[in-house]
Amino acid sequence: MATAKAQAKWRAKNRFVKSQLNVMARRIVHDDLAQISDEFTLRGKGEAVSFAAHVTKGLIQHAAHNEEARRLLRVFAETFQEDRDLYK
Repeated sequence: MATAKAQAKWRAKNRFVKSQLNVMARRIVHDDLAQISDEFTLRGKGEAVSFAAHVTKGLIQHAAHNEEARRLLRVFAETFQEDRDLYK
């Protein structure tokens, strides 16, 4: 865990462009993020979270114009709801 001084320095440096996202997640989520990071040559789990948000946003935008993307987005949303207890 970072010291209070290190956290304050980070917040001062990044206050206009970033905010910390500290969440508790099951081990499966951490493992999935590590796998995504490795698969796409990212710089760790934090960047994997950003990548997952980017991919989701792209899929949402693509679904506005493409039936297959709309179907995939619907399937992913439904299966997440069904398996939600695994991830929270």
